[in-house]
Amino acid sequence: MSRRGRLLAYGTAAALVVAGGLCAALVDSEFGQLLTIGLLSIGIGGVVLLVFFEIGLSEDRERERKRRRAPKHPESRPRPLARRRPRRPG
Repeated sequence: MSRRGRLLAYGTAAALVVAGGLCAALVDSEFGQLLTIGLLSIGIGGVVLLVFFEIGLSEDRERERKRRRAPKHPESRPRPLARRRPRRPG
């Protein structure tokens, strides 16, 4: 994820949370409460999902780094599974 995309995603989620907070403070009706709950839920949920996405990306980068640094010797490769004869039906 690019730096600009990350900034845009987190900024949008933060803007939703702020809009929900403003809605809670300024709109004094049942519709305002529903709007507040919706905006806050989407904003906070978006932040949580983005954090998990970032964790997944960092794990993928770490796995790729380890794979590139792994030795290329034939002894270090996993052995192929032994071939078995097919089972007889029945």
